[in-house]
Amino acid sequence: MISGTHSTSIRSVQVRKEPVVYVVDDEESMRIALGNLFRSVGLRVETFGSSGDFLAFPKYDAPSCLILDVRLRGENGLVLQELVAKRGLRMPIVFVTGHGDIAMTVQAMKAGAVDFFSKPFRDQEMLDAVANALERDGERLAAEQSIAALRVAYDSLTPREREVMGFVVAGLMNKQIASRVNLCEITVKMHRSHLMRKMAARTLADLVKKSVSLGVDAQHETSL
Repeated sequence: MISGTHSTSIRSVQVRKEPVVYVVDDEESMRIALGNLFRSVGLRVETFGSSGDFLAFPKYDAPSCLILDVRLRGENGLVLQELVAKRGLRMPIVFVTGHGDIAMTVQAMKAGAVDFFSKPFRDQEMLDAVANALERDGERLAAEQSIAALRVAYDSLTPREREVMGFVVAGLMNKQIASRVNLCEITVKMHRSHLMRKMAARTLADLVKKSVSLGVDAQHETSL
């Protein structure tokens, strides 16, 4: 699909669960060939003839990867790689080029590219690289969604529950916590029960693991 057909009225993020492959190449024949290749294995494909068209297109909220020509007409794919990173688009990038050299390959890989192909390349090798990239991005999205859910749960805690949680993950017993916060032990148990439920933590170890994932500093919490 040529980028000129895309509407600019679409939201900046589109919700989509199926993986999607973005292709940026100034050669129409290459865009068509790559589009047909990825669609042949059931993948969603969006193709663009320039970096500007790609950046303007609303991205899907789904596992994604970017197939990027290192030499675009009047542009440099390595510059687009930098812009993608600056805009927080963390999708894996696979470079393709007909004019690549060692220095460009090293620069692209150091900047986070997951693979680099010289034209012509074998279809199966490209498909394998894209499959690995999409799996990697899917794992990243799952991890981010998990952390986001934990953050929502943590934000639902009352200030007192957060305080008690800090002591709990620091290893203090209910009696010790009660002494620190000047509450009776029964009240501490109540706060502890509530925060465990809100955090969906079945055990102390589970709560500690979640606090680590959130970056909650137990020592800091105990100073509240």
